[in-house]
Amino acid sequence: MPNSTHNKNAMLSGLKDIQAYESVPMRQRYPMENTYELIIDAARNFGSDTALAFMETAQRDEEPLNISFNELAERVHQCANLLHNMGYGETDTVSLLLPNVLETHFALWGSQVTAIANPINPLLEVSHIIEIMKETKAKVLVTQVAADNPQLWEKVELLIAQVPSLETILLVGKDTQPEKYATSTLKVLDFNAALSEQVGTHLLSERKITEHDIAAYFHTGGTTGRPKVAKVTHGGIAFVSQNYADRTAYKGRFAMLCGLPLFHIYGTVAAGIATLFAGRTIVMMTAAGFRSPHVIPNWWHHVERFKVKAFAVVPTILNSLLQTPLGDSDISVLEDVSSGAAPLQESLKTNFEETFKVSITSGYGMTESSSLLARPLPEFPPPVGSVGTRFPYMEMKIADVEGNTVREECATGEVGSVLARGPHIFAGYLNPDDDIKAWVDGDWFNTGDMGYLDEDGNLFLTGRSKDLIIRGGHNIDPSLIEEPLNKHPLVAMTIAVGQPDAYAGELPVAFVTLMNPSACDNKKDTEAELIRYCQEHISERAAVPKRIEIIDQVPVTAVGKIFKPALQNKATEYVVQQCLHAADIEATVAAHQEAKRGHVVVIGLSRKAQQAQAKTATAELPLTIEFNEQA
Repeated sequence: MPNSTHNKNAMLSGLKDIQAYESVPMRQRYPMENTYELIIDAARNFGSDTALAFMETAQRDEEPLNISFNELAERVHQCANLLHNMGYGETDTVSLLLPNVLETHFALWGSQVTAIANPINPLLEVSHIIEIMKETKAKVLVTQVAADNPQLWEKVELLIAQVPSLETILLVGKDTQPEKYATSTLKVLDFNAALSEQVGTHLLSERKITEHDIAAYFHTGGTTGRPKVAKVTHGGIAFVSQNYADRTAYKGRFAMLCGLPLFHIYGTVAAGIATLFAGRTIVMMTAAGFRSPHVIPNWWHHVERFKVKAFAVVPTILNSLLQTPLGDSDISVLEDVSSGAAPLQESLKTNFEETFKVSITSGYGMTESSSLLARPLPEFPPPVGSVGTRFPYMEMKIADVEGNTVREECATGEVGSVLARGPHIFAGYLNPDDDIKAWVDGDWFNTGDMGYLDEDGNLFLTGRSKDLIIRGGHNIDPSLIEEPLNKHPLVAMTIAVGQPDAYAGELPVAFVTLMNPSACDNKKDTEAELIRYCQEHISERAAVPKRIEIIDQVPVTAVGKIFKPALQNKATEYVVQQCLHAADIEATVAAHQEAKRGHVVVIGLSRKAQQAQAKTATAELPLTIEFNEQA
């Protein structure tokens, strides 16, 4: 690892190795304090080698557009100097509304040197984009030109009028025509043309970036029905990047295919700057990433072509790749795959590993931890169901939490709230109201997840104390569904939960009670009407319920609180029955939840001989299945 005390024994296999590794002071191992140092150090060490290889279509015979480490550093200097010369500084926000193009990297890292980067998902509904830009008081927007992305430009035209802080737009594209959009109050420039006029060898600003300075504002799924903006520090990103480079240095340098978005913390940090700092090439698989029509079909071809040793994806993409034949591609160079963003079902992991002869590791992290909290190495797989041990130089504990206080720490194997603190934990949310429930005993971050630690420090996640629905790694706040549906004149109450799904992990479904049940002549027609209403009134497309079910009453606890687990069980039973029905199996189905095993489904069969068939029918569901022979 460049400019650090690299430990050849950094392949940490467990808690004892981590504790020994920590005997060397953190700053001695990880001297870099900010993202600018990471970029410059990579350029110094890897120079004219390829840092970024952009595939516009990902077709088999396409030649990528390559950017060297030196050229990346030059663009970062130019972007930082452009913003500095325009009068922007360390408290100003630069929003990035871009797909995965080369300019996204230039703007992402360059804006952090002078100001604060704010990468935004361009597929969000415009109302959410506006909320985020208002929250961050964005002064600069970097986005694609109308001719290249007309749908995105429609959103830009709407937000221009509704984000009062916006002063400058930097356009990315071949024919930007900035003069068409400039006004007396809005400056519009061609991004690449403006960069070409700037000094690319050094910084004009004398700013000293500390580890505590904010590098980026990342929006999260949140639990309040509106965007929550996390303040991620330079030190946090630098810590994760150096940790990654040191602990994986034994792998050497190689190319990594990447279809993960650069508005997401994992795509930005672990699969982004950390990969670059380690001297590895990022092969950018088109602007649209995994949504591009050629990426998945040609994935194995490009693994062979670029001699890819490893790549990172989410479980839904693993499932798609599992269905993609190798053909004549030789992928023997591929060693391991990283999975994250959502729970990885054991059957998918096993099938993938056996089919492609690689190891899959599933880690744990979030925006608030600068992407990672735990990440096992394939050479030292953790126990089944574990996400591995904590990162070095951080703390993790399991506790019984009441409000913002630890009542008591949990014993080994006992389930409680997962708490973390360390150099990569974020600096809080931009809105102070969002911080109220985020911290325990002052500086312990409450992840919102439940889990337990074994005697070797391996973390097992058992559920979420938050009620987020995780659809293919996308966090959906139930209130995004519940609030609009509750405004429908027929609806008395809505409860949204996640329904298990073999592909996405979870899909949103909604249970509703009606204002006047007797007036409902046909439940199916009413449910269909409510689905149409959701399609028109729910701002996040991914949050539109897959199914709506009318129920007579909402289940409650003894003290009158809504009891969501009963509805989660009901949704689980429904999807299992659907799988059995498709296989012509008649059975009883009963679902319940356990602290350590999550959703457990007991299938009652009248004939034991049907058990193998039922196992096959339900094998891909992210559930624990048990069988009970009925008389």
